[in-house]
Amino acid sequence: MLELSVIVPVYNMASDGKLKFCLDSLIAQTMPEGSYEIIAVDDCSTDESWDILRDYMERYPGKFIAVHSDVNLHQGGAKNIGLARARGEWLGFIDADDWVVPTYYERLIRKARETGADMVGCDYCLTHEHSYKVGEIVHNNSFDQTGPLDKTRYKKLLIETGSLVVKVYKRELIVGDYEHGTREKLDIFPENIFYEDNAVCNNWMIRATHFEYIQEPLYFYYQHGTSTVHSISKKNLEDRMEAGRLLLETAKKEGYFDEYRPEIEFQFTVLFYVNTLFSAMPRKYRVQNCYSFTRELGRQMKETFPDFQKNPYYIEKIHPEEKKLISLQMKSHLLFYIYYRLLWFYRDMRAAAK
Repeated sequence: MLELSVIVPVYNMASDGKLKFCLDSLIAQTMPEGSYEIIAVDDCSTDESWDILRDYMERYPGKFIAVHSDVNLHQGGAKNIGLARARGEWLGFIDADDWVVPTYYERLIRKARETGADMVGCDYCLTHEHSYKVGEIVHNNSFDQTGPLDKTRYKKLLIETGSLVVKVYKRELIVGDYEHGTREKLDIFPENIFYEDNAVCNNWMIRATHFEYIQEPLYFYYQHGTSTVHSISKKNLEDRMEAGRLLLETAKKEGYFDEYRPEIEFQFTVLFYVNTLFSAMPRKYRVQNCYSFTRELGRQMKETFPDFQKNPYYIEKIHPEEKKLISLQMKSHLLFYIYYRLLWFYRDMRAAAK
């Protein structure tokens, strides 16, 4: 078995050198030769991404594996295809427009070996340029989550899971005792939706027994207009809601919902409702049928967790202005909608007058 498998889902990333910059950072890893593999899965791209992946496979045989999906399954499906082929004792993921420092995987796995951890993460930085210049640093986790995991640390991880791609995982946390190569595709991530990581993240947190964290930005998160987090559409918002439903469904199915109900409730509230509501409402995104969409969103939230506004994490962590607006929507969607539009009309007018 190899020490590490890195899964790279790829869809239309050829432009501006994005894909090549990512892949070059993986090829340059300081892991010993022959100890790791890169599995890049082309998710039915319509640009030159597949040609680039084939070129890398020819140039780096044995290290680089390129797989083509004839059907666009979104990142979840591409990851499922890659995981079915992965041979590594450790598993990692990277978005095809991001990159990592040369020592990234070596350091994470060394930290795991030294401490006995089965999951290790680090910080990342936000950047608008293809370079290794450290930009805005995001602390992906915290030291009070680290060490052998008990109920207190599990709670902290569930509330602040951090980005799933900015970590490595022992193989069994994700695929159990699956033997690589025996299936064409696994059923780990939900397919055909965005925010697939949010739907599965809790499972990996709960299965881990020891988490460690390196407080350095070793991962570079590229900021550009076409990335999922900067794209608002009704499809994206509906996918976020579906990821919330799957998160809740999985917690109940796997048997940890009752023990961690406040944490799961808060996760669901933020993912399914709060982030969706305040992404849909701004005028500039022009979400189709915004009034009825947000009304139904509020109805489903109230139906799923009627007392979510009493959740201690909600009280502590949600911004006071957002809590005020949410309270208004829970009482009257019509008043909320009118108030929100008037509020931002006034703010836009003030901004334009300056």
